[in-house]
This record gives sequence, C-alpha cells and structure tokens, in this order.
Amino acid sequence: MTGAEYAIIAGAIFLAACLQASSGFGMGMLAAPVIAIIDPELLPATLILLALLVTVMVTVTERQSLDLRGTGWALVGRVPGSMLGAWLVAITSREGMAWVVVAVVLAGLVLAGRGWVPRPGRTNLVVAGAASGIMGTATSIGGPPMALIWQGHEGPRLRGTMSAFFMVGSAISMALLWLAGTVTEHMLVLALWMVPAVLAGYAVSRYVNRFLSRARLRKLALGASALGSAMLVMQLLLGLS
Repeated sequence: MTGAEYAIIAGAIFLAACLQASSGFGMGMLAAPVIAIIDPELLPATLILLALLVTVMVTVTERQSLDLRGTGWALVGRVPGSMLGAWLVAITSREGMAWVVVAVVLAGLVLAGRGWVPRPGRTNLVVAGAASGIMGTATSIGGPPMALIWQGHEGPRLRGTMSAFFMVGSAISMALLWLAGTVTEHMLVLALWMVPAVLAGYAVSRYVNRFLSRARLRKLALGASALGSAMLVMQLLLGLS
C-alpha cells in the first residue's frame, strides 16, 4: 500500500474507534467499507483485532455500569448466531446476505424512528445477539441489532454493556479465525501500525462523551446504524457496476 492509503485507513480507524468508544459500536460500520476498497485481504481479522482493543479499554473504563445479565443473555444468542452466519455465508452469496442485512437494519431504524424501543428482556436479547452474530460474520457489521435493543440505556451503561458484548464476541471470532488459519502476518502488521490511531480515537471519545446526553446518544447510535447501512448499499452498488 502507498503512504496515502495507509493515511486513509488510519483516518477511518481513528473515526471508527472514536465512534465505538462513544456509542459502544461502529468500528466495522465505518472502517470496514474503507478497508475493503483499499485492501479487502485485510478483513476481517485486522478490524476485529483493533475493535477488540477498543472494547477492552471501554469495558474497563465503564465496568461499574455494565449490564452483566443483559450481556450474558445476548452472548447466548451471539455464539450460535456466529455459527449460523458462517453457514449462511457458505451457501449464500455475500451480496445476497448483505442486501438482507440492509433490509433488516433499515426496517429496524424505521420502527425506532416511530418510537419503537424493544424491551431488553431475555428473549429479545438472545434474538438480538443471534442477529448480531449472523450479521457480524456475514458482513462485518454486527452493531445495529444491539444498538436497537440497548438504545434506552444511559451513556456509560450503553458503552460498557455494548463493549463487553463485542469484546467477548471479537475474542471468539479471532480464535476461530486463528484456528482456521486465515490470520496472516500482513493483517497483524497493519493492526500493529494502526494502534496509535485507535488510541487517539479512544482519547478523543473521552472528551466527546461529555456532550452526549441520553437523547444525543440515542441519535448517534441510530444515526450510525443508518450510516452503516448506507455505506453497505454503496459497496453493493459499486460491486454491481
């Protein structure tokens, strides 16, 4: 890659890390499309490693506000959801699966815009966790289902709970990718080079968080979902052209 391409990826990682640390998700939605355009061979391991770093830092920072019960039930769905996502990828084209994801996310956003706030009960958490596992495995964008189910949480609780969920999910994904032999030296080297961008994004998020009220955080979470869907649609349309 050229120096300009490294800079573009670093900029995307910086913004994605700031969003992830502020809202509890968003790393894949903002950074994955950019990386995919420049060097798709870096996905998904590079981004998962960097997301793991962010989620560890946020989980530790917001540990007093974690919804451990909710995280546990969401992870009950996440594990089989990830396995189902891998199976669906094997039998369905990535484009077809991505269009399904776009439809599901946009439908959820419309409902949320109309005031729909799904109750974070046991069943809904398991279903959202499973949907996140499927979407994350198939498209690298697994945040929207969890943002919808946890949108009513206060800032620290939302960030901490989302981060704890994705921290465990990312660790599981990395372990599976490592066992499958799909983690290359190229991925690890770039991830190492991008650590300063992640740390800078996290540092800026600590300042941004001071201005995020519950209403603003909800708008940020739902807006990030919409942005991720829009970027995914652009990817798909570019792939068809």
